[in-house]
Amino acid sequence: MEKESINVMRISLAIVYIWFGALKIFGMSPAGELVEQTVYWFRPEIFIPILGICEVFIGLGLLIKKFIPYTILLLLLHMTVTLFPIFILKTICFDSFPLCPTLIGQYIIKNIVLISGALVVSGKYNEKYYTEMNLK
Repeated sequence: MEKESINVMRISLAIVYIWFGALKIFGMSPAGELVEQTVYWFRPEIFIPILGICEVFIGLGLLIKKFIPYTILLLLLHMTVTLFPIFILKTICFDSFPLCPTLIGQYIIKNIVLISGALVVSGKYNEKYYTEMNLK
């Protein structure tokens, strides 16, 4: 388990990113309305599919070991932005701030787990790893 757990985390993150990104590309994401309300200054029919494409690229980047350090940076940037609704749309995210999140609030708060997973993956796939594996 110790040997493969980080790869399982990396592949799990990739699956989530590719899946959720594809839903945005095809206009099937349950998070579409939340994105519209958060990034209200962009046309949603353009912005949401572009966001989905970015998410798919992050997912694919997690599958290609050589791109992981760059992908992790993009993932962490993306995750930071996904926390914005908690501060911008408090009434949608919480029944009672900050202790009683709505389903949408819980959907956003779970991103802390994705961030933690990305940090675990980045701990393995760093400069030292690539030097040792002669991948650079």
